[in-house]
Parts: sequence; C-alpha cells; structure tokens
Amino acid sequence: MSKQHTIRRVHVTPIAFRDPPLLNAAGIHEPWALRSIIQIETSCARVGINETYGDQAMLDVLAKAAPALEGLSPWDLNAMETRVRALVQPDGHTSEFLGEQISLAPGTHVSKNVAKVISAFEVAMLDLQGQLANAPVVDLLGGAARDAVPFSAYLFFKYAEHIDKPYAADPFGEGIAPAQMVAQARRMIEQYGFKSIKLKAGALPPEQEVAALLALAKAFPGAPLRIDPNANWTVATSLKVVEQLRGVLEYYEDPAPGLHGMAEVARASDVPLATNMVVTDYKEFADNVRLGCPVRIVLSDHHYWGGLRTTQQLARLCQTFDMGLSMHSNSHLGISLTAMTHLAASVPHLAYACDTHYPWQDEEIVQGGRLQFENGSLRVPRGPGLGVSIDPQALERLHDNWLHCGTRNRDDLGQMRKYDPTFTGKQPRY
Repeated sequence: MSKQHTIRRVHVTPIAFRDPPLLNAAGIHEPWALRSIIQIETSCARVGINETYGDQAMLDVLAKAAPALEGLSPWDLNAMETRVRALVQPDGHTSEFLGEQISLAPGTHVSKNVAKVISAFEVAMLDLQGQLANAPVVDLLGGAARDAVPFSAYLFFKYAEHIDKPYAADPFGEGIAPAQMVAQARRMIEQYGFKSIKLKAGALPPEQEVAALLALAKAFPGAPLRIDPNANWTVATSLKVVEQLRGVLEYYEDPAPGLHGMAEVARASDVPLATNMVVTDYKEFADNVRLGCPVRIVLSDHHYWGGLRTTQQLARLCQTFDMGLSMHSNSHLGISLTAMTHLAASVPHLAYACDTHYPWQDEEIVQGGRLQFENGSLRVPRGPGLGVSIDPQALERLHDNWLHCGTRNRDDLGQMRKYDPTFTGKQPRY
C-alpha cells in the first residue's frame, strides 16, 4: 500500500439530537441522545466515516486511542485492533449510565470499551477500503445474501412530551393505554411499512403491558410480535406473562435477570428467548451453550460486539448451535443504520427482522436526509464503502446541540426522578 493511502488523522465529533420521552426499565430517555461521528482521513484526502456512542466515557477512550491509527493503512485492521487493545483497558465496574440502575445494554457499559473502540474504527476503515476498491462494504464482507434488510416497528410506552419542554412535542403523542399503542404502531407501520412489531416493556405494571400487546395482536393479526422488559420482571412474573401471551409471541426478549434467570424461564416455557443483555460476548455465548442454550436468539450489535467482521463470526456460531440471530439498536442516525444494513445483508443466517430506533429520531447526519424504508426494509447501498457521506451543515448543527444541551452522560434514572422523585430504578421491579 502506497504511503498516500496511510491514515493521517482521526477526527471525533460529539453530537446530540432530539430524543422523545420513551419509557423503559431504567426510567425515561433524556431529551437529547448522544453520539459521536468518526472521520478517518488518509494522506490522499479520502475520509472514512462512522457513528458510535457519544457519552463522555466513550469520547475519552476514543481520544486516547485515535492517535494510534496514524500511519496505518486502511487495510491494517489487525494492527489497529492490536494498538487499541494496548491502549484501552476494559473496566467492569462502572457504567456510562449514571445512577443506581442496572444498565439496559452492554453498549452503555465501559467494560466493553475495547470492543466499542475497535468497532468504531473498523467501520470507518472498511468505508475507506470500499472507496479504494470501488466496492460497497457488503462486498468486502463476502457479498450480499439479500438486497434489502427487514426491520421491525419498535414501540415504546411514552409521555406526550418531556417535562422540561425543551422543544416541541413529537408527533406520536402519548403512548400509555392500549389504544394509544395501537395508534403508535399504525402510524409507524403506515410510514415505514414494517411487518413485525416489538414492544419495549418493563416500564409499567405487567398487566398494562400485556393488555397493550394483546391489543396489538388483535389490531395486526398475523404480525410477528415481541416484548422486551429488559430483565425487569422476576422469573415468576415472566412465566405469568408468557402464559397470558400464549400463542402471541414470536420471541420473548430478556424477561428475567441474568442467564440463570433466563434458563429458569426457558425450562418452563416453549417460547424462544432472545437477548441483548446476557449473551453479549463470546464468553457469555459459551456460558449459554454450557447451560444447553436457554437463549435461542442473540440480538447482536456491532457497536459493542467489536465490529462487522466479528459479528459475522457470531452468526456462524449461532448457526452451528442452532440459534437464531438478529440485531439490537439504540438511538441512532443514518451512518449506524447503514452499517447495520451492510452487515445484516452479508449474514445468510439472519433469522428475524432487526431492531431500529430510527423512526423515533427526526434528525439526520448524512447527505440527502432521512433514509427511506421500502415495505419495512432498507436497500443495501451499492456505492463505494458505506455508500453514504456526512452532511457538513448537519454535523455542525448537531455538534452545536451537543455544545449547548448540557448532557454528557445518559441518565434515564435521574430524568425519571424529575417525574417521580421516589423512583429507585431497582430491578427486577415487578
């Protein structure tokens, strides 16, 4: 590789964008979601891009690791990983979430720092590789197993607007009662064409959440339905709920805490269990196998698993042990969604429609504006690399949001205490 194709510098730009008051087991989303935009510039002035987490802990480790890329070729992914591992040490004791609650997903936990930084740089380097080879990232991953990737409607119980009213209310309105959740789903499906529905649970008493899912089953007969209480139910509650939803669920996501809690649920229920909380790395995958695979579906996330290539390896393992695979999401914009689409298209063993928070976001960072779904799916971009580029004006605007929003770490618990000062975030709560 000629010297003109070496990495000259890495830019990390923190951004913030509007996030609705979505309820979850830990509390409620703050008004601003945080992300960071990665730009890796080569000596020939090409720029590879990516989007990843944006909490202060992540910004700190990205800044620490970024200089290690200087002088590498965009093709030197193994060397990049070696340098990152030498600089960034995992820490299993603290979380990017503030407060006392259990983190809802490993992407919020600094114990995943190494994997998160490797992924952040890997995707941008693959974008550069694609530009240099005049090939889309999906082709660098072995080619497309599908031309379009299906995604699921992702429903949340929510308030009509944030308590501090920092900006105008979102168009979805309140989502608490079953009829409101049906209206939320109908609006999302009409706009995006989704074929399956996931309900984020663990926020309200289980009987209210069951009523909402049963209303969805009646309103959308035949649509695959999932429910995800983020481990906020005891084993007893989990089993009570799954019995009430007999014949309704496509899969049951993280009902009870811990792998052993999930195993108890699996022994007493025939609905397949899915997770993005207890199988989050290869060690935990092995633990699940030793227990006889109580978790049948892994909801992967390249942001914290360590990138696109390692997620392909995960897919092969899932296939080997007769487990399903799909993808988890967090509040994100178009670069992350595009990287997910390339990855999901490259994985033959994609068993279920992927998650996405994208309908809840009304901003965008890529040129051309919001990505367009067709019948609930996204077509795989065929341009070089990721096939999207950054809109400089959007980047400036969203960085200005970050400068002025005052949020540096996600704190769903603290935000919820503005509504209910007695809220503890203790889990499992029901």
